[in-house]
Amino acid sequence: MAVVLVTGGAGYVGSHACKALAAAGHTPVTYDNLSRGHREAVQWGPLEVGDLLQKERLAEVIARHNPVAVMHFAALAIVSESVSHPERYILNNVEGTRNLLDEMKAMNIRRLVFSSTCAIYGIPDTVPISESETAKPISPYGESKLRVEQMLSLRKESDGLSSVALRYFNAAGADRDGDIGEDHDPEPHLIPNVLNAASGSQSLTVYGDTYQTTDGTCIRDYIHVSDLADAHVLALSLLENEPTTTFANLGTGTGYSVLEVIKEAERVTGKEIPFAVGPARPGDPPSLVANGAYARDLLGWAPRRSDLPTLISDAWRWHSRSNK
Repeated sequence: MAVVLVTGGAGYVGSHACKALAAAGHTPVTYDNLSRGHREAVQWGPLEVGDLLQKERLAEVIARHNPVAVMHFAALAIVSESVSHPERYILNNVEGTRNLLDEMKAMNIRRLVFSSTCAIYGIPDTVPISESETAKPISPYGESKLRVEQMLSLRKESDGLSSVALRYFNAAGADRDGDIGEDHDPEPHLIPNVLNAASGSQSLTVYGDTYQTTDGTCIRDYIHVSDLADAHVLALSLLENEPTTTFANLGTGTGYSVLEVIKEAERVTGKEIPFAVGPARPGDPPSLVANGAYARDLLGWAPRRSDLPTLISDAWRWHSRSNK
């Protein structure tokens, strides 16, 4: 079985990718500082605790496990936090990646699947958003991911690196088997916060209701985390057979407003979900919906569990089990 280093493999998307890698016959080695990931989410391969800013530790882990490729999820990833602490995001996300790429070059590892984001588009001119849309991020988080993508392109020429950057939209849902799910602290994402409100464990704030959208609230394209994990494995398979450097959107092409998500969560849970309206958050575009045609052509990928009822049902099942 091929060993794949998974940075941030104790996190939400990274842990689901580890499960998908194991199902595909690979051995995922998680490299995570556990600042926001969870030790218990590492179930399908060894855990190595370390930070990408710790170059000696990173080099030691890579040398010991000798991976054939890397999946890179490790990053700070809260848009509003990045607005408050931009330097921290650039240091962690950009310089950490630079260290990773340097060590990959030293060990002759030439394949990387990168967890990018639709936040690089900022406020798009056209929705649904295709890869031809100009990248103009409006948050330091989005800027940090764009800088990494630019770095990957340069490393193709200087290091012979092959990479696929997957620009995904709003990750949501949970593993259908209930092994892992979404557990951030703080929790930045809408669906788990809606479900927390449904269970009575916290109040819910809707950030802004005066956007130029159908009901005044933000519209997002929600993609099941297991579908994302499958796309990462397919991208790795692509790099095994075809050296390339490219990027692709991962989304469904269908957007839902905050109020539509709340309504569907009320239907799934059978509970009334009260909320208050607060001010819009800096860095939040009104609408982010993907044109995912290129990913379908490039990877042969299509989302299978990303309809809103399934997303929320899977997330509610995980939420109910983990909060007993």
